[in-house]
Amino acid sequence: MEITRKKRFVVVVAGGTGKRMESEVPKQFLEISGRPVLMRTIEKFHCFDESMSIVVVLPADYIDFWNKLKEKHSFTIPHKAVAGGPTRYESVKNGLDYVDEGSIVAIHDGVRPLVSREIIGRCFATAERFGNAVPVVYPNDSVRISTDRGIVPFPRDKVMLVQTPQVFKAGLIKDAYNQDFGNDFTDDASLLEMTGVKIAVVEGDHKNIKITTQLDLLVAESYSDEM
Repeated sequence: MEITRKKRFVVVVAGGTGKRMESEVPKQFLEISGRPVLMRTIEKFHCFDESMSIVVVLPADYIDFWNKLKEKHSFTIPHKAVAGGPTRYESVKNGLDYVDEGSIVAIHDGVRPLVSREIIGRCFATAERFGNAVPVVYPNDSVRISTDRGIVPFPRDKVMLVQTPQVFKAGLIKDAYNQDFGNDFTDDASLLEMTGVKIAVVEGDHKNIKITTQLDLLVAESYSDEM
């Protein structure tokens, strides 16, 4: 008997203004080897699964700008562009409004264009099985933490750096976003965890960087042949 796979969605969160980049336009619209970061990110998910429904959350004031960029670069991958809110929490919640309840949904930073096919596949497969999946990597540098005893060393193998895509059964994460917002929220998984759901982690990739500074943009440029 053939098992029907759940429909896949991705909510690409690109609602930031990129103040730390100190550029005239938000970082998701900057170019890597002649192509905007956000387009490269969307292409990764479309190439992984052409049937995946794509929701792109943008700053409300930049939706027209995005439409002009699409025309300039002949960008034709189907997606739904929606306006974000003043915070990432509200932007993700707006995007989830366009996601089917019974589906599997990835939530991904629009400025992580180096995400690999392997990570996307690993996250979706794990979420299908356990209800959620969060990619993590371990730090390469030594780690210290602040305690009552001062700044003390801490084993780096006990520290995980969280990446995206974070993938969930849609009903679970939509319910989590219906909670009252609290200061403990740091990412989508932490919000789900507040409902009592155990988080499943999978192996990430150090190349799956979030472009935040000019240095990050240069690093991404160095990997552009792999995009």
